[in-house]
Amino acid sequence: MIKKPLLQIKNLSCGYGDKTIIDNLSFDLYENEKLCIIGPNGSGKTTLLRAINHILPFEGEVVACGKSVKKSKRKEVAKIIGLMSQFSNVTFSYSVFETVMMGRYPHRTSLFDTDQKKDKEIVEEALRITGSYDLKDRSITELSGGQLQRVMLARVFAQEPNIILLDEPTNHLDLTYQIELMEYLKEWAKKDNRAIISVLHDINMALSFADKILLLEDGKCQSFTTKNAFPIEKLNNSFNMDVGKFMTDSLYQWKQVSHITRENNIRKAI
Repeated sequence: MIKKPLLQIKNLSCGYGDKTIIDNLSFDLYENEKLCIIGPNGSGKTTLLRAINHILPFEGEVVACGKSVKKSKRKEVAKIIGLMSQFSNVTFSYSVFETVMMGRYPHRTSLFDTDQKKDKEIVEEALRITGSYDLKDRSITELSGGQLQRVMLARVFAQEPNIILLDEPTNHLDLTYQIELMEYLKEWAKKDNRAIISVLHDINMALSFADKILLLEDGKCQSFTTKNAFPIEKLNNSFNMDVGKFMTDSLYQWKQVSHITRENNIRKAI
């Protein structure tokens, strides 16, 4: 049996005004896959996410769960695709709980026709997953950048989409929360009819998280492969530096620090 893609991007082009940002891009994403988009600043990573979610008009085709995003109503798209943007402008003073509850909007047929008990359970679970449950009664305007990031992620989880688009999801998060979040996302993507696309600047994090890597430069695909087949020379060309050497040197420095710390601890014990 031939497996059908969960998401199909066909000859997608888009931009702002007369300027083309994404140029004739095509790729498929299958069930349970995690794709990381990497590339230099200005390469079109965020623009691509906005086009996939049809926030930004585009030429070409985006098919998600067998449905054309272009031909679907906004609410129908929101049932399939959830997007967490890199920047969240907070102009309201709702509570954290109310903010995450907004993620349930696509599943309502009217303002009153909704299972409040089910919605509440889903919202509370999303808050727990992101470590935000203790914040549920606080105003959204009182949160730090890291806290706000976790709440916006909780809202996406509460939306229960098939495909999650994340633009720098670990921004502002402490290392512990970064690791916990990415591990949860890995588990989330294992369930039926789910997949994740994430923009990450941290290449180490991208390699640790992704099944596939899409390298963008000037709006064009430089490479789309599994992470094990990723051509490091293309990464070096896009960033105009020896990325592998930089990471290897950084690892060496950490090993040196660990070695010195271990020796000092042995001396203290003696």
